[in-house]
Amino acid sequence: MDWLEQLGSLRDSLPDGEDIPDIVEEQPKTVSPRLDIVFEKKGRAGKQATIVCGFNCDDDTLKDIASRLKKTLGCGGSARAGEILIQGDRRKDALSALTAMGFKARII
Repeated sequence: MDWLEQLGSLRDSLPDGEDIPDIVEEQPKTVSPRLDIVFEKKGRAGKQATIVCGFNCDDDTLKDIASRLKKTLGCGGSARAGEILIQGDRRKDALSALTAMGFKARII
């Protein structure tokens, strides 16, 4: 039983004459995901790439985040399937930029 159910059961136990205003509204549970920042050069003809994975949002939002990240870092990249690819080894820079945007991230 969560706290909202407990509050509801307390309201039911009040005498009929008393009323408590509804001050508690259930908020949507949005937990910011923990993002993983990975360095990769396998399968890319030896070119280095920083991959940020762990997003669980729609493609439009992901493209907006990728655009802001690429502008901040001053480099190219792409976004698709819940991942953002940044050209070059930019792990530390991506970590600081994502943290400034409000995400929780870690370098793997």
